[in-house]
Formats: sequence, structure tokens, C-alpha cells
Amino acid sequence: MKKIVVLILTCLITLPALSKDFYVTVLQWNIWQEGEMIKGGYDAIVNEIARLKPDFVTFSEVRNYHHTSFAGRIQNSLKSKGLTYYSFYSYDTGLLSKYPIRDTIAVFPCNQDHGSIHKLVANVKGVEFAVYTGHLDYLNDAYYNVLGYDGSTFKEVERPKSVQELLKMNDLSWRDDAIRIFINEARHDLEKGRQVILGGDFNEPSYLDWTEETKDLYDHHGMIVPWTVSVLLQKAGYKDAYRTVHPQVLSYPGITYPSHNPDCPDEKITWAPKADERERIDYVCYQGSRIKPVEAKIFGPVESVAHARMTTENSKDEYILPLGVWPTDHKGVWVKFLVKRR
Repeated sequence: MKKIVVLILTCLITLPALSKDFYVTVLQWNIWQEGEMIKGGYDAIVNEIARLKPDFVTFSEVRNYHHTSFAGRIQNSLKSKGLTYYSFYSYDTGLLSKYPIRDTIAVFPCNQDHGSIHKLVANVKGVEFAVYTGHLDYLNDAYYNVLGYDGSTFKEVERPKSVQELLKMNDLSWRDDAIRIFINEARHDLEKGRQVILGGDFNEPSYLDWTEETKDLYDHHGMIVPWTVSVLLQKAGYKDAYRTVHPQVLSYPGITYPSHNPDCPDEKITWAPKADERERIDYVCYQGSRIKPVEAKIFGPVESVAHARMTTENSKDEYILPLGVWPTDHKGVWVKFLVKRR
């Protein structure tokens, strides 16, 4: 009898908690060669994750230097701060999860430095998530051609004369190939009722940012461009979390690259020293019947780099400022999702 009473009381306590909506936070972060480019960079990565405690982290530029596992090192470093995260060995992109990982897959393995996509599956309070991390091909980075620089060699060149010419250059990259494979893989997750999240450094702008409103800003030179990766994702039903929360592109440009870093000269960060190369190339995208982004912030310094010198962003973007050392040349993207039970 006593056991039955205890069981009933346990159910009465547990069931209301399982019926409530809840929140999940995601951090997309290009960590610039695991923080190795900046003195104290790795420790800064650990300290920032320990501060923010995101439910999921999607990393770009995982290298496993010195024959180590970055996933193992970051897990152990966070454990020393009293935090438990789950991960798995991967290269180029990486994932952290607060929740036990049920499955992993290399969706688009890194080949000749053309980018990668990895995936994990985790159950969060009874709701299954498929979380993907993507670091897409940096070559044939055609938005640099608009700036007057070759998108592979970064030498000065003549700008493309039409959007068609520009997109032909752009699609020589492997970025669209990677995203098509992601879309096909994630289709199976959606069929299983999973909530799908993709965080990544796409190395490509969004069609949502190259519009009539912005054609004369950031050295766009009058171009309105339906950038391939963002269009593919949109057609497949994915939404851009930052633009969903902040649709006003002029007030919330959401610049993520290049970030000013006080511990690195600006001329070493820029690829286009004579241009304004500021761009939003880091994203959190999502699809699922139960998730909705309710907050989206830029994680990193307010300052960016344009024309090879520091410039302070004058926008309405909300920033999560660094604790101290900033370990990278990118800014991160932090998103808070509302997860509905029904």
C-alpha cells in the first residue's frame, strides 16, 4: 500500500512538469581553430560556455590539434567547472549537448577542406531533437567577388556584372552540395517528429539580407541576390532564427563576420582590406512543429572590421558581450527556443 501511495505521489509531481512548455538555448560559434589563434583562446571558450550554459553548442573549426579530441578536452574542462556535457569525436564541426546523445552521424564528412556537417539526436524532456552543426565550404566565396576580391584566392579582381554571373561563381563551391545532403538527411528526422536545428558558419550571406533595402550598404554595389544556401533552406521549410526574431534587416543587421578582436590586428582578420566585408554568415536555422525562437542575440564584441580597421556597430542588435578574452574572428549567435509540449 505504501509503495502505491509513493508511486501515485511521484506521478502527481512528475506529470505536471512533463506537460509544461519549456525553453532550449542554442549557441552557434566559430571558434577559429579551437581558439589557438588567440592567447588564452581555449580557456575563453570554456569560460564562456560555462557562463552561458547553452543546451546545445554547434562549433565550427574543430581541429583536434596535437592528436587530441577537442570534444573530449572541452567535456573534461567543463566537468572541472561542475558542468556535464555530452559530445563525440568529429572534425571541422563539433557538437555539445546537455542531454545524453542517442545517435550521431557524419552527414557531410570533411573532404579537402570543403566543409562538413555532423548530427546528434537527443531527447529533451520527452521531446526529440536532431541538432546539426555545419561549417560550409569557404572556397568560391562569391560575395567577396562583389567586393572586388576573388572568393578563393582573395586577390583583387573585377566585380561580376550580373547576379547570374555571381551565382554561377558561387555555386562552384560545395556549400550547396552539403546543404542538399543535410536537407535529405533531416527529412527523415522530420518524418519521425523530431525538432530539427542547424547551426553553422555557412560562409555565405542570406537572401534575407541582400535586399532592395540593403543593396547600397556594405559594398553590395546595388546587388539584390538570392543566395543559394539560404534559398535552398527556405524552399525546404527551414526558417532563419535570427531573422524570424529580428526581421528588420536595417535595424538588426546581425553582423557576425569579421569581428574585431582586441588581441589580433585588424589587418590579420580581414580578407578584403579595401572593402566593407561585414556580413551575417553564422546562422541558427530550424524546422519543427513544436519549436519557436523567442530571443536571438549576437554573442561577441560590438566592434567589427571594415576597410581593415575597427568599426563599432550602430544597430539595435542585442549583444552578449565577452567576459574577457575573445577567442575568435567571428561573433556567435545565441538563440532561445520555446518548446511546446503539444
